[in-house]
Amino acid sequence: MSQTVVDPLARRPFGKTGLMVPPIAVGCAPLGNMGDTFGYDVAEEDAVATILAALDSPIPYIDTAAHYGDGESERRVGLALRERGGLPGNAILETKEGRDSTNDYSGETVKRRMERSLQLLGVDRIDIVYLHDQEWTTFENAMAPGGPVEVLQKFRDEGVIGYLGVAGGPVPIQMQYVETGLFDALIHHNRYTLLNRSAEPLIEAAAARGMAILNAAPYGSGMLVKGPDAYPRYAYQQAPPEMIERVRQFQAVADRYGVPLAAVALQFSTRDPRMTATIVGMSRPERIADTLRYLATPIPDALWEEIASIPYDTNDPEANRFK
Repeated sequence: MSQTVVDPLARRPFGKTGLMVPPIAVGCAPLGNMGDTFGYDVAEEDAVATILAALDSPIPYIDTAAHYGDGESERRVGLALRERGGLPGNAILETKEGRDSTNDYSGETVKRRMERSLQLLGVDRIDIVYLHDQEWTTFENAMAPGGPVEVLQKFRDEGVIGYLGVAGGPVPIQMQYVETGLFDALIHHNRYTLLNRSAEPLIEAAAARGMAILNAAPYGSGMLVKGPDAYPRYAYQQAPPEMIERVRQFQAVADRYGVPLAAVALQFSTRDPRMTATIVGMSRPERIADTLRYLATPIPDALWEEIASIPYDTNDPEANRFK
């Protein structure tokens, strides 16, 4: 795939909604201080500084969730927004709602957590809200009268939510929701990277419906930016030896062209015309500048041709994570 992008920072249409968003969203999962998930902690001052840096940058697009640190990510985002005097007019804010800490995924739980999100974030309206990690419930439960989807639709109808999306993991589960035609947007994670393309059929289905498509975790939760020696993990778990070897192959190609592997991993996502935005997890303010640099790094077509010759996985990267 090859295309010329005049301005890599140009805003893109958010599906058929009329909303225009930056090509990069600042992923705030690490700001929830989830050391067990990411293998590192994030201090509150770093989290707030990261959000403030994002709001001052060309990518003032904040992506958080009620589940990240059980509200801690939203609380820290809210601290930054209050310090700034509210969400700036050029900024986009999105969060996600689903199960609580006991794994209850009822409509009442989603309603309660949505109300908590508004309080923690310090806002009375959120641009986009996603039904989150639906693998923790059933499609029938989610779609039932009074269930999670109906609850979020009511918030939308009341003007508290601008648009609705669905954000989860396993492709067959995500596909069920995409096929309802009820959602404006889709977030998938760790399943469309240099190393894994298992989301391809899901992306095609969402694109055919004109949905906004957000690709989260282009670095596979970190290995494609930190390297396999410093961070031998993919999709929040230990990476298998064959995957680590492929990262070394990608690294060798990138080194040969004098391009950071992180730039290749990021632009693999952003250069795909189907992607509305790419969600990049960030934990320190300097990561904003790093991301902008990777986004603007020139990458020759010859590099992409070599990258295309390296195998990739099509299986679910989290198939064994919850066993």
